[in-house]
Amino acid sequence: MKSKLLNLIIAIMVIIVFSGCFPYKRAARSLDKSFDETASDSLLPESRYYYYTEAQLQRKKGNYDKAITYLNKAIETDPESAYLRLELAILYHHIKENQSALSIIEKILEKEPDNLKALIMYGRLKQEFNQFDDARAVYEKIIAMDPKQENIYLLLGGLYMQEGKLSRALKIYNQFVQNFPESYVGHFFIAKIFKEQNNTAGAEKEFQKTLEINPDLEEPRYELINLYKTMGKEKKVIQLYRELLKKDSKNIRAAMELGSYYHDRGMTASAEKIFKDLGERSITEQEVIRKVVKRYLNPKQYDAAVIILEGMLKGAPDSSDLHYITGIVFDGKKDRDKAITHFKKVATDSSFYKEAVVHIAFLYHGQKKIKEAIHFLKDVIKKIPDDPEILLYLGSFYEDTGEFEKAENVLKQGLKIDSENTKLRFRLGVVYDKWGKKKASIEEMKTVVSLDENDANALNYLGYTYAELGENLDEAERLIKAALKQKPDDGYITDSLGWVYFKKGLLTKALKYLEKAVSLVPDDPIILEHLGDTYLKTSDKKKALQFYRRSLLKKEKDRDDLEKKIRELSGK
Repeated sequence: MKSKLLNLIIAIMVIIVFSGCFPYKRAARSLDKSFDETASDSLLPESRYYYYTEAQLQRKKGNYDKAITYLNKAIETDPESAYLRLELAILYHHIKENQSALSIIEKILEKEPDNLKALIMYGRLKQEFNQFDDARAVYEKIIAMDPKQENIYLLLGGLYMQEGKLSRALKIYNQFVQNFPESYVGHFFIAKIFKEQNNTAGAEKEFQKTLEINPDLEEPRYELINLYKTMGKEKKVIQLYRELLKKDSKNIRAAMELGSYYHDRGMTASAEKIFKDLGERSITEQEVIRKVVKRYLNPKQYDAAVIILEGMLKGAPDSSDLHYITGIVFDGKKDRDKAITHFKKVATDSSFYKEAVVHIAFLYHGQKKIKEAIHFLKDVIKKIPDDPEILLYLGSFYEDTGEFEKAENVLKQGLKIDSENTKLRFRLGVVYDKWGKKKASIEEMKTVVSLDENDANALNYLGYTYAELGENLDEAERLIKAALKQKPDDGYITDSLGWVYFKKGLLTKALKYLEKAVSLVPDDPIILEHLGDTYLKTSDKKKALQFYRRSLLKKEKDRDDLEKKIRELSGK
């Protein structure tokens, strides 16, 4: 039988070579080995090789549907082949159709409960489905069957650690290092467990063992450094950092951490030297700043970031990148004045210049310093007069101060640069609306919609304006529904649709949408008043009064009409 199989393989390869299909040679060779593993004493059908080969080729090309089709055809020729079914499961797993993969593996294990490859994949799938009890049971079985399954120890130990079962995880990793004494991974995880258990002596020993096996590893060294920090072993901490820097003088992480360590212990001169050097390096090495951002740019690390960045600025006082990042950190710390100071030092030729300008403008706005924001943006426009975005911000600030004519002029200046800028046109429409120029506002909003039929804000604004005017209500309904399609959970757009129905006298529909709007935006005084008006129209005076009073609590201006409604309903 073996000679027949060999003759068949040779014949196939001869056909392949002489037909010019050279790309198939490697696949044919690999098939010999693959099928020898699973072949029975009977001769396998020739079509199985063809279908399997085609499946592998299609998979390499990324044609996964075709690969699955060919694998299924291969299985049809040999329905009992666990190997082919496993290949199909692996392919389904690769394309993230895990349920299909799991179904196949379960069928394999029904017939072959000790199929090791199927068990390994079964455990991985169960883990991916978060069925951790099943995954652990499978991994335990695999290790009992074959104690040399290195990765399974790591997966099983990781599951136990994830669930906080440290003693069980420790037992697994101890088994692992017994079977693989030269593997540093097991010692590393044992050290991590000891550290969690406050067994500092054990953790120290295991981290050192990890480094004995592989001295080039950095992470165990950092773990050991952090352990020594908790133990108060200052000399050992500094020694290990210096070892890292001796091995690689450009190690950014080690330099940052050692500088911070020096600073925290009052060793100011040593800290400043390191930070200044990092600052000088940052001029030519972008990775220095990237590492600072990645490691320290989050709220919990802002104080450490400030120390490092201010130290780096002594080495690169004119670095726009450093000033921009420092501004971001102070903004995060809510120190707006310092943030503005650093943002203002970002040069006009910096890639961060416009972002810095926008930050400054909004920081002034947040401080209610609108005049300062306007003055600042006017100076910026002298430097970059043709930037529509900066003109948009300046126009919006003039709008805030009620200087509508100036806002109009600035926004139109932007539209001369970019006539199809929908943000500028939308803002101009809002300015006209606040200025009392309803027709001009409507025309601008129409233009925005003509330029972008999916602009939800313009669709809603135009539709709501029609509703407020009590005209074109069918068109208003169409526009607002189109807006709601883009933003289905927007409380303000939902309110607009409810208000259109109110204007149409469709009070049941109005209540439905206005109640939903209040659930989405519970504290908006206009929406609350709209719902009060609708309840009043339905003669539910008690609920109307309830929502009017809620609205009044939130309303800061234009309160007279609302107070009048409350007096009339309450008699007070």
